This record gives sequence, C-alpha cells and structure tokens, in this order.
Amino acid sequence: MRLSRSFLPTLKENPAEAQITSHRLMLRAGLIRQTSAGIYAWLPAGLRVLRNIADIVRAEQNAIGAQEMLMPTLQSSELWKRSGRYDAYGPEMLRIRDRHERDLLYGPTNEEMVTDLFGQVVKSYRELPQVLYHVQWKFRDEVRPRFGVMRGREFYMKDAYSFDADYDAAVDSYRRMMLAYLRTFQRLGVKAIPMVADTGPIGGELSHEFLVLAPTGESGVFFDGALEEQDWLSEPVDISDRASLEEFFRRMTSFYAATDEKHDEAQWAKVPVERRREGRGIEVGHIFHFGRKYTESMDISVSGPDGAPLFPEMGSYGIGVSRLVAAIIEASHDDQGIIWPETVAPFAAVIINLKNGDAQCDEICERLYAAAPDRLLYDDRPERAGVKFADADLMGHPWQVIVGPRGAKAGIVELKNRRSGERSELDIDAALARIGAGA
Repeated sequence: MRLSRSFLPTLKENPAEAQITSHRLMLRAGLIRQTSAGIYAWLPAGLRVLRNIADIVRAEQNAIGAQEMLMPTLQSSELWKRSGRYDAYGPEMLRIRDRHERDLLYGPTNEEMVTDLFGQVVKSYRELPQVLYHVQWKFRDEVRPRFGVMRGREFYMKDAYSFDADYDAAVDSYRRMMLAYLRTFQRLGVKAIPMVADTGPIGGELSHEFLVLAPTGESGVFFDGALEEQDWLSEPVDISDRASLEEFFRRMTSFYAATDEKHDEAQWAKVPVERRREGRGIEVGHIFHFGRKYTESMDISVSGPDGAPLFPEMGSYGIGVSRLVAAIIEASHDDQGIIWPETVAPFAAVIINLKNGDAQCDEICERLYAAAPDRLLYDDRPERAGVKFADADLMGHPWQVIVGPRGAKAGIVELKNRRSGERSELDIDAALARIGAGA
C-alpha cells in the first residue's frame, strides 16, 4: 500500500475521549474510528490486524479438529426461552422485534443456537465428539462502554463449542482446547497466562481465563515465572491420546497462577522467590466446561450405546479477537507508539523515502515495494523525514526500511528494528530477506 493513497489517517495529538493507551494509539495510528457509543469502524490497517489475529486463531482451532461454521448475528428469542436464559440475561441483551412481531435478539453469545443446530444434525453417539466454532460479531449493551474496543458494545469473537458422549471425553476436548489456546497466544506474540476461573453454580474445576500481562489490566495476577518460559508450540502432545493430554495438562497446571480473587498465599509461598511474578492482566480468552446444562434444558439428545437418549456434555471456548488488538497494544508499546509483534502487524515493514524525486531513491523504493506490495507500506508522501519517522514509530511496523541519497548511490538501505531500535545497513536483497519479503 502506498501511504500517499491510503485511508490511514494518523493524528498528532491524543484524542480527549481516549483514557487508556490502546484507545489513544488505535485512534492516533488510524486503526479505528468511533461511530457511536461503544461501536467502532475498523479502518484498513486495523482490519488487517484483526484478520491476522483471526487467521492464527483459526489455524490452531483447525489443528485440533474444530470445524468452522458461521452463525447469524440475529437469533430467535425462542431458542433462549427454551434454555431459560431469555428473561435472566438482563439489559445487556439487545432485543429486537421484526415487522411480523417476532422477538429477535442480537447474539451476545451462541450456546443456544449451536446446541439447536447440533441437535438438528447429530443423532447418534457414534458421531461424537464434535467441536464447532465461528468468528463472528457479537453485541452486549454495556451500560458504560469505555476504553475503546477493550470494553465496547460490539466486538469480534471466536467462540467454539464441544459436544462429547461423557465427562471423560469432554475433559479430553477441554485439554485439547487448552493446548490450542496456549499455542495461539504464543503465535500472536503475547504472554497470556492461564488462570483457574470460577465455574459459577455449575461447579467443577474446568474453567480457565487467559490474561495478557499489561499495567492497565483489570485483574491483579500472581504466577510462576516458569510459565513465561514454556514453548507450547513444540510441546510433544498427541492430541488423540488421552494419556498424553493428561500429562500435558498436569504439567501446565503444576505452575502456580491465580488472579487476586483466587490468590492463595499458602500456595504462593511454595513458588521460589526468584520465579514469583506479580502484575495486572487483561482477559482475552476463557474456556469452560458446563456439562449438560444446554443439552438438557433444550432437550437435545442423541441415541446412546443402549439406544436410550444421551445428553451430550458441552464446553464453550471464547477468544476476544477485537479485544486482543487492544490488549497487544497495552502490552507492547512505548512513548512513540505501537510495537506490533511480527505475526499480527498490519504491514511487515514500512519503506521510508527520505528524498522523493531523487531518481536513485525513488528507483530503490519502487524495487523494494514491488517485492511484496501486499505486505509493505511505502511512505511516498512529500513530507519531512521527521514526520515520516514519527508516523512509522506511531504505527508500529516491525521494520523500517530507510532509503536516503547517500546509501542509494551504493545500493544500500538502512534497516531499523522497531522493537529493539537496532539499525543495520544492507543491500536490497538482504533487507528484503530480513523482513521476510524476499523471493
């Protein structure tokens, strides 16, 4: 994308309405614009980040055998009345009546709809397990939306739902999803710590929240620093083997991790002092086993081994895709702007032409840009160098490829790493290879 022709409106000043860092930087870097209270339009660069995150989420869901589908945003009230949640959900649910006087709602979540769809299709225990997911917009009418997309009314979310024949199989599904989440967050370049969460009136021990560490997090967190050192992408887990899943889960849960609500000083004292970590965390994911709550309340069963009706065990698994954009910024920024992890950045690098109109500078910039125009941003604006550098830092591109007259004469460009600040001089092909845009 050429910056001179892009819909990428940056701001020099902090918007008065933005209270936290991610909201300020998302507005200033031209990622979003507010259209009404708690509702935002995602501009081209912001949408690229949103899609990059969603693609990684999808890849890890698919890797454990989850199947993607797409459920509508509008749902019939009848589904929620069957489960008993329609009247109990509260004013956060946006209720709508169509021209035929039918009651609808803008889905805040999808347990009822996916359970009904499952019941229409799956008839025998032999067809289990099933894990279905989608990435879809949701709406909750927050009484005080704030902090930009961190606590908006409309949000983009991955939610998955598992159906199993019995509790042991449901535990296997839960553990597979736990592994998928740990791998997802590692690929996204964030440290998301899994913490045991409340299961409410359903009870049980299978509920975990995933919190990204950031000073502005809403929850206090205490955890064993060894969790930060784990490489879940190379974890040797056979997801089809129960014993392998059990060993993975045992090892993962052997590390202490708790929010301030569930913090246990006695257990905390057992963590070596040098490994104790304390801070704040932003919740970006939640996995939860809730058994037969919806299959029984909605009377959705399959034929069991003995021919009798069997109500499948269920779990739900959410990741806040749009919330992750803000959480990543809260965890990864400096005074100049955003510092994107390479896997989610809207562009792999920005090409900065320090002297527009100079034949050699223009020629090298065009050659660089032609190598990967879908992944590179070319700042070809007739602006001062200081303006270009400030916008490059603000937007947080992992790499800056700087082309000036002196280096251009020798076929050399300067490469700056946004995170470390490290600079090096390379020829064009080496620079493209370093930023992952080579042939």
